[in-house]
Amino acid sequence: MEIKRDAYLKKLINKQGNGLIKVVTGIRRCGKSYLLFTLYHNYLLSIGVDNQHIIEVALDDRSNILLRNPDNMLSYIKGRIKDKKDYYVILDEVQLLDEFEDVLNSLLHIKNVDVYVTGSNSRFLSSDVITEFRGRGDEIRIYPLSFREFFSVYEGTKEEAWDDYYNYGGLPLVLNCKTPEEKAEYLISQFKKVYVPDLIERHKIKNEEEFDELLDILASSIGSLTNPLKLSRTFESIKHKTISDKTLRKYLEYLQDSFLIGRAKKYDVKGKKYINSPSKYYFEDIGLRNARLEFRQTEENHIMENVIYNELRMRGFRVDVGVVELFGKDSSGKTTKKQLEVDFIATMGSKKYYIQSAFSMPTAEKMDQEQRPFLSINDSFKKIIVVRDNIKVRRNEYGITMIGLVNFLLDDNSLEL
Repeated sequence: MEIKRDAYLKKLINKQGNGLIKVVTGIRRCGKSYLLFTLYHNYLLSIGVDNQHIIEVALDDRSNILLRNPDNMLSYIKGRIKDKKDYYVILDEVQLLDEFEDVLNSLLHIKNVDVYVTGSNSRFLSSDVITEFRGRGDEIRIYPLSFREFFSVYEGTKEEAWDDYYNYGGLPLVLNCKTPEEKAEYLISQFKKVYVPDLIERHKIKNEEEFDELLDILASSIGSLTNPLKLSRTFESIKHKTISDKTLRKYLEYLQDSFLIGRAKKYDVKGKKYINSPSKYYFEDIGLRNARLEFRQTEENHIMENVIYNELRMRGFRVDVGVVELFGKDSSGKTTKKQLEVDFIATMGSKKYYIQSAFSMPTAEKMDQEQRPFLSINDSFKKIIVVRDNIKVRRNEYGITMIGLVNFLLDDNSLEL
């Protein structure tokens, strides 16, 4: 089964030969190695690159243990270069290579070598790319499977695929599991044995129990506004534990750097500024979120919101939570202020979209509630309501677009419809 990941492959192709180290980052098990060793390898062969000019090393393979020595690795690569044609060096789990920064920077001095690497996000995070390579690294961020990628290899209907996706997420190896029990067991095991130990080991977290409980709180409240101070109060009032907001802020940063969660900050639409107050946190893979709670809280409406957030991020958008402030007068003439929320503001360059996630809109009152924030925004950017119902694009008298969730996810041009 070959899963086409054309968006990421196109990014690699566009960066080919740019003189920088192409660093493929993302959550563990999201398909980084497959992208390089299978999809990109096959692409290079298809454009006529000789297989001998593709130098691949999986450093987590025990048979390559001697190549974890920096001098051995440089000698091996230089020994493979026999002519002046271009060579493509692909190193997987490069953090296992001693002094890997020096090795990679040394490779940049070889004119006919193009370098691609992946690394474990326990020691090779997005923030590290900036630090280690000082302008010589070019990051390609890869996510778990989008619903569109998931459905492209799914044997079943769209609705059956959605049921599977919102329960078990988009980690590629989930597709190899045959039963719901196998899928659940795989995800729970990955969370307990891979993701959490990675974080605890890397950051030397001593309060493992509190860290675990923070994960539970975030998983239980996806799409809810929160911040470290609010979380600290939650620990005190519900868990009867004292943990400082400073510590919780660090934990949240660790989770974001490891690609387990993403953050959507609040943005004042009319004031055109960010608000330094609660943010929303979403899980990068909804299957891992569900596994964290052992599949006890699979509320489709909240999961739908998380999936839309992830989809927008996969499409390359910066995603914020919109706040629209309305001022009025009460019966006594006193000025009143009310805040309306836009679930997502998706921005990419000059493009901007306002998006609401609405599981259902059974009444006129519900419709009014969802579109009210849009009607208070006086710019011309597109306003979209994504609903769970299986509908194609509709546009109402206010110019607001409605589209069904599955259609929104399956059409990569759905924001433009």
